[in-house]
Amino acid sequence: MNPSVPLALTELVRRLRHLEIRIRKAVEAQLQGDFHSVFKGTGLEFDDVRLYQYGDEVRAIDWAVSSKGHGTFVKTYKEEKEQQVLVLLDVSGSLDVGDGQRRKLDVARDIAGLLALSAARQGSALGLLAFSDQQELYLPAAKGPRAAYALINRLFSLQPASQRTGLAAGIRQALGLLKRRTLVVLVSDFIDGNYERELTMLAQRHDLIVVQLLAPRERRFPALGIVPLRDAETGQVRWVNTSAAAFRASIEAAADRHEAELVNLCRRTRTGFLALSTEGDFVPQLVNLFRHRQQSGRRG
Repeated sequence: MNPSVPLALTELVRRLRHLEIRIRKAVEAQLQGDFHSVFKGTGLEFDDVRLYQYGDEVRAIDWAVSSKGHGTFVKTYKEEKEQQVLVLLDVSGSLDVGDGQRRKLDVARDIAGLLALSAARQGSALGLLAFSDQQELYLPAAKGPRAAYALINRLFSLQPASQRTGLAAGIRQALGLLKRRTLVVLVSDFIDGNYERELTMLAQRHDLIVVQLLAPRERRFPALGIVPLRDAETGQVRWVNTSAAAFRASIEAAADRHEAELVNLCRRTRTGFLALSTEGDFVPQLVNLFRHRQQSGRRG
């Protein structure tokens, strides 16, 4: 398959449905559950206010309502049975890297399409925000097969206007668009900096799952001698001795450090984390993620 040539929509749907069936069967075999688990709420959402009663926690007081002088009121909450879902998808130039014919961007699109079809099957509302260093595509949350097919068609035919990454800006856009608690699936290679504050805010306000996309050749660069390397985002070219031990060690060390920092950030914010490679089958790892969400009933 040539990654630059979009597949026919029917072929895309058929392939994604095959992945969905594999995941659903695996989850059912292990938990007697279903794929709907990824769309179930894992927290509480605001319901109403009532008068303060002895024993209520002070932190539950709604000071804005209480300040009106009609008594002291506390907030009440209800369990989220179904969450709105947003796929927050990085489509910048660094994702145009992979091994053979499978790029990080191909894996990212597969995940988004798979979630869209599964949400449609379960009657959940799912939206998409694709970003580079600007908004590339926004589709508000919608239900049903027609919405899922439209999302897949728009996403797989998307040609980003910018190659640069703006992870913090993309998260800020999502925060501005989301008006209620949402399950956010953030898919990126996270080759960027200064996004920690925004990711922490997203994790505090919403139910967040982070999916990091990895291309093995970015960690284990092939020994090709002195060759020109072009930055996929800036277009800058530099000549590098890829066979030098120091260069190869620095590349691997930087990749290890980068991944460790992201894992630690997700731990601190109690965020679900999954690392997926362009090599191999990502279905088992997705199954483990959904199984964990079913068993824990919470983030992290």
